[in-house]
Amino acid sequence: MLVAGNWKSNKSFNEAKEFANAIAAMPQAPAGVEVMIAPPAPYLAAMGDAQPPFRLGSQNVSATGSGAHTGEFTAEMLAGCGVQDVIVGHSERRDGYGDDDKVVAEKVSRVLDAGLRVIFCCGESLQDRQSDVHFDKVLRQMESAVLHLPAEVMDRVVVAYEPIWAIGTGLTATEEQAQEMHAAIRGWLREAFDDATAKSIPLLYGGSCKPANADALFACEDVDGGLIGGAALDPDSFRALVEAAGRVSALRMQAGAEAS
Repeated sequence: MLVAGNWKSNKSFNEAKEFANAIAAMPQAPAGVEVMIAPPAPYLAAMGDAQPPFRLGSQNVSATGSGAHTGEFTAEMLAGCGVQDVIVGHSERRDGYGDDDKVVAEKVSRVLDAGLRVIFCCGESLQDRQSDVHFDKVLRQMESAVLHLPAEVMDRVVVAYEPIWAIGTGLTATEEQAQEMHAAIRGWLREAFDDATAKSIPLLYGGSCKPANADALFACEDVDGGLIGGAALDPDSFRALVEAAGRVSALRMQAGAEAS
């Protein structure tokens, strides 16, 4: 299970340090649970130097590499700051900053070439869902950014499904809707690669996940955690999500032990 917090453009630097200290004072993450936080880019180097008790993520990366690209930062620069994970293809980048499928695919490749793990986001709008093309939309995004990847790098790929209509709206996909799409993504991975690869790739739910619904969403068979927005800004709320992932992880480990 992976609980990944995306702060977006929130928190002052002092607030970011206070959050990191609050998380450090809490018990370690439960067995089987990884924790990642992606703060605003200006904080990455300082947070990396502090060796926080969580994986450090970046919300973005350059698609163009080093050179005369004012304002951009490369995957290699991120790695030098202690970043381990990079979010690519978030709906807010796609819709607001021109990250089309071609740009997203290039960013995915650059992250993996730098030895980092990519959290690849895919999702559909409310119009897509109402038009019954939501599966086609999501799987086309998977095809454009993931199909070209060699099998040997797939252990550094995480997929985050974002029902765009549930981001910042207070709406949340039902457990049935989340599981249905995650199962479709898992099936696509199985066909594109193989069964072992499909089973090993974490699939995160990324649409208004909060403590009140985390247990139900994380319990879905093909949901392996969450990409968390608003609920990741408060240490207690975020910790509650980590604990929910821990409860589900414990049940899965128990089921696996009984099956063997």
